[in-house]
Amino acid sequence: MNENEIKSLIRRALDMRLFSYTPYSRFNVGAALLAKNGEVYTGCNIENASYTPTNCAERTAFFKAVSEGVKDFKAIAIVGGEDGATKLDYCPPCGVCRQVMSEFCDDEFIIILAKSEDEYKIYILPEILPERFGPKDLLG
Repeated sequence: MNENEIKSLIRRALDMRLFSYTPYSRFNVGAALLAKNGEVYTGCNIENASYTPTNCAERTAFFKAVSEGVKDFKAIAIVGGEDGATKLDYCPPCGVCRQVMSEFCDDEFIIILAKSEDEYKIYILPEILPERFGPKDLLG
């Protein structure tokens, strides 16, 4: 990915934070998922009073894409921080989101953790989920 593509994906993730529904944690997360076909699917975290139905931004983006028939992905940008924060810290995906990535992404899948368009870290899936269990373990 080139610098412009990375910054564009981060911008989309930053914009998605504004749509977060987080009355309990007040921690807003936005994600922008780039499919291999060039389409971008976005997501924000959506909380629920009983907590377990809460859905992370990353999974929201993946589920939107998969529900539209897209299952091949190149990269995701993730940003998060307290509601109203002017300065963000890195927001790594939770274990459940990492497992969803494992279901749909290959070893070259890029995870961009960003504080801003200019301050970010890039990982590939095996770096954040080594020894992962995925479709190949059940389907051969």
